[in-house]
Amino acid sequence: MYHHINGDKFSNTLEVFQSHLEYLVANYNIVTPDDRLSSTQDNLSITFDDGYYDFYHYVFPLLKEYNIKAILAVPTAFIEEQTTASHKQRVSLGHQEIYQEKNYRKFGSFCTWSELKEMSDSGFVVIASHSHKHKDLATSGIDLHQEIVISKEILEEKLGSKIESFILPFGRYNKESLALLKQHYKYIFKVGQGVNRDFRGVNGLIYRIDADEVADIRSLFTFNSLLQYRLKSLIKYFYDGIQR
Repeated sequence: MYHHINGDKFSNTLEVFQSHLEYLVANYNIVTPDDRLSSTQDNLSITFDDGYYDFYHYVFPLLKEYNIKAILAVPTAFIEEQTTASHKQRVSLGHQEIYQEKNYRKFGSFCTWSELKEMSDSGFVVIASHSHKHKDLATSGIDLHQEIVISKEILEEKLGSKIESFILPFGRYNKESLALLKQHYKYIFKVGQGVNRDFRGVNGLIYRIDADEVADIRSLFTFNSLLQYRLKSLIKYFYDGIQR
């Protein structure tokens, strides 16, 4: 799981991220949900949250260079048809500044619809919904239909492709939101530092490992780290099963 490239927070430098890709490509079968899983090599998905412009500018060219795919989670309310902001302006805001409407609209901090369409059509980027307004789906009183259903409809209309994946903002949900998500999406991702046997996930939720601000990607794949991820998934499998 990633957010930014060359940002001030929740980020890696371009050089560090490229070193991540080199390691991942050399050691894993890089897949997205509808790809065939390898039976002889560990499979791994690369996901980016929030649809920031820096993904289009920095990551998309690398995906084409390495001939691999990634999943990009998009909160539809923040996407503009177009922007007149310069590249320098579009990458200038800090993480906390971006979600202020006066800022992201002026500075073009998110991908535009045309950029998202280009990436989706390329085959190198699978677009997922990241809700409409990036709301915590465990919070009472929010419009779950808008966040879950309308966001999917907007993406499908704008991009002309089927949207089957949802990435939970903040990794949070409750029984009501999860039930609605399962009605409309085939794949539901969350943060959680766990691993999955396949894209059915752990009781229907696909866990992700946080790779933001990680200087050496190999630190995420040590024996002890992998053991912790597997234990986390095992605990969640039994705990969530009991809760249901």
